[in-house]
Amino acid sequence: MWGGRAGSLLRGWGRQLTGAPGRRLLNCRAASQAGNSAPRCWKCGGPRGPAQGDGFFCPQCRALQPPDATRDYFSLMDCNRSFRIDTTKLQHRYQQLQRLVHPDLFSQRSQTEKDLSEKHSTVVNDAYRTLLAPLSRGLYLVR
Repeated sequence: MWGGRAGSLLRGWGRQLTGAPGRRLLNCRAASQAGNSAPRCWKCGGPRGPAQGDGFFCPQCRALQPPDATRDYFSLMDCNRSFRIDTTKLQHRYQQLQRLVHPDLFSQRSQTEKDLSEKHSTVVNDAYRTLLAPLSRGLYLVR
């Protein structure tokens, strides 16, 4: 498990470090990185910190960030989590989000941002279609 100089010293002393069953030991760098789970920008490496605005862009370099997989459609579309929603408000929010992340707006950006834009746009489209139709909205609520 331990290699290098530390491992040879421990083997020389007749000792071996063991961790808890099912858990692996971390070196100092991995332990410090594991303790810092704040999301970082893919482009500048800066902390994304508390979500400003919609959290789609890095506050330092303004690069589009990967979509949040844990965000549900109701929070994305800024709707109450209930069966009855204001479809006019939903439509306005959809248009607002598409003005931010539509792939046509990223045609002169890096390939990474183009790909992220497509992912965001797909999530926004899926959320809009799901919440707009009463049957799919109800099924989404049940899930």
